[in-house]
Amino acid sequence: MSENHVPVLFDEIMEQAAELAAECGELSWALDATFGRGGHTRGLLERHPRLKVIALDQDPSAIAYGKETFATEIAAGRLTLVAANFESLASVRHLCPDGFDFILFDLGVSSPQLDSPERGFSFYNQGPLDMRMDPSIKRTAADVIREASEEELVQIFRELGEVERPYKVVRAIAADRKLKPFVDTVQLSGLIERVDGWAKKGFHPATQYFMALRLFVNRELEVIEAALPVAVESLRPGGRMAVITFHSLEDRIVKQFFRAAEGVAGDAVRRKAFKPTFGEVEKNSRARSAKLRVFRRYVAGESKSPKNKYAHLIGKTADDQGDEE
Repeated sequence: MSENHVPVLFDEIMEQAAELAAECGELSWALDATFGRGGHTRGLLERHPRLKVIALDQDPSAIAYGKETFATEIAAGRLTLVAANFESLASVRHLCPDGFDFILFDLGVSSPQLDSPERGFSFYNQGPLDMRMDPSIKRTAADVIREASEEELVQIFRELGEVERPYKVVRAIAADRKLKPFVDTVQLSGLIERVDGWAKKGFHPATQYFMALRLFVNRELEVIEAALPVAVESLRPGGRMAVITFHSLEDRIVKQFFRAAEGVAGDAVRRKAFKPTFGEVEKNSRARSAKLRVFRRYVAGESKSPKNKYAHLIGKTADDQGDEE
């Protein structure tokens, strides 16, 4: 499984790091906020011989894989693995007090997670209705389906799944769970398929519902919103932050933050997002919805006057942010 893992937008990420090195000199420190199977991290380590990487991941299987596969790099002091959600980014800043040259976020669920039926992310593979990226999270997707009111389910599916009319599916869930609890993925995807049908050719009717549950269980959007200001503050002057997203809700948060932070801490490398080439999508269909946005932190003298709602967050730690209204 891991041997076949293909990092999305790999060439574009390597190009951004190379441009940064050309501008500012040899890279010293990078943060991979979403280690996964370490494809991007390996590329950075191979291309920048003096680079050290701190890598975060909340999934214990990713950390275990990294310890085994990157044992040489860990022993050499070039890679430090931290079992944590990037929500805890502020807690690793002391490891690089002068700031990171490069920070990478590869958001969403990873291919190994999707391909593991026991994790419950895929509606194609039968497995427990789980969807937790961090197994220590108490509430699973099955718990949400069992415990949430009809009104709450409608809100989850509309706001996080962007399902326009989830009412029939929600009513069917409410009726079926009285007879038998939802415990596996196929049970739920089968109900959605039965009620909604295949309205879009080639687009499984359960896609948006499963995405909504995953986002809700893992609090993904609120974690992204909290992490971005801390990440920008963790960059050294001139450093770059690269963020890969896979759906409109993630991308909207990133795009709006980048635009809002302009004039405060830095600016986007370019307005339009980088997208995978046709060749990459042919080789890896999961890359088709990916977008990459890159933010560059100002060097001394470049800052402009604050003009936005994020201005009060730049320069504060996660603890400081918790005090804001």
